[in-house]
Amino acid sequence: MRRENLRHSATGVLVRNPAGDIYVHRRTPTKDVFPSCYDFSAGGVIAAGEDPYEAVVRELAEELGISGVNLVKLPEGDYADESTNYHAYLYTCVWDGPVTHQPEEVSWGAWMSPAELVRRLDEWPFVPDTTALLGPYIRSLV
Repeated sequence: MRRENLRHSATGVLVRNPAGDIYVHRRTPTKDVFPSCYDFSAGGVIAAGEDPYEAVVRELAEELGISGVNLVKLPEGDYADESTNYHAYLYTCVWDGPVTHQPEEVSWGAWMSPAELVRRLDEWPFVPDTTALLGPYIRSLV
């Protein structure tokens, strides 16, 4: 799927804390798509036959160690470029516990206010798919 850039489905979840900050993380340099880029959504590819909601629950637990949260559905979206092509099932949640990175996928992470994240979007290399799909939502929070 990745090698031939075949269309697929994926999930993304924007994690906020009770103060409204957003969890931002950096992808490891070994990721096959957008290595070492910053991201403000946890998620991944939906397996064949997997329910999108079950996939987002799985991905959030795998990447950030977050489980048992109320996931709120955001509008779905589509993204395509020379690296990836997918339909996105998007969610948000509020989390006030610890964040535990999956070392194969996440090399760094921190909470940022929406205003700080919007500033960083112009300074740091963010993944283009999350920026396109959720960037307008983030900007609306400022």
